[in-house]
Amino acid sequence: MAAMFERLSRLYEEGHAREVPDLLTDANLAQGSATPAAVLIAVTQRERPGVILTQRPRGMRDHPGQVAFPGGKLDAGEDAVAAALREADEELALPRDRVRVIGTSDLYHTGTGFLVTPVLGVVPPDLPLTPSPSEVEAWFEAPLDLLLTRANWEEREVHWKGQWRRYYEMDFEGFRIWGVTAAIILNLARRIDVRALRD
Repeated sequence: MAAMFERLSRLYEEGHAREVPDLLTDANLAQGSATPAAVLIAVTQRERPGVILTQRPRGMRDHPGQVAFPGGKLDAGEDAVAAALREADEELALPRDRVRVIGTSDLYHTGTGFLVTPVLGVVPPDLPLTPSPSEVEAWFEAPLDLLLTRANWEEREVHWKGQWRRYYEMDFEGFRIWGVTAAIILNLARRIDVRALRD
């Protein structure tokens, strides 16, 4: 796992050492104060690395059926890394001690009032994950290079909260990846050079 961790860490550091203008955000659609939250971008150690994603239960009150990273609100006294690891453990039984954290990426302000910190980390492949039925309907793994390639995403527009909102989406093996999850991925793609990842 060391070689991939070191390569991804290097690309992460190079990408976050420079200014990137015009990152995606929905801050203009949010009202009131934002609630801190965190998600885990768990990259699997494979010859072709993947990213672990979940699908929320269709009966949930908030964002039913949507594809998401493991994550949620910060508990009192937690930082983003601790929250992301805890949520991944609660949602998928992903052991916290199996995640090698690389670092945090750009905050994403959602239109529903959350300030989300993405936490990038590397995990071993084929962990025996067990989804929590109340939080996860299904989970899957999508190739990291596929997700980080801008040409694979389709741009859409929807009228929401009295404004036109631009968003991106991708269909991956029947799973629709879009909204906040897509925006976080595309912001990360501005930081990590997918071409260097493939070399």
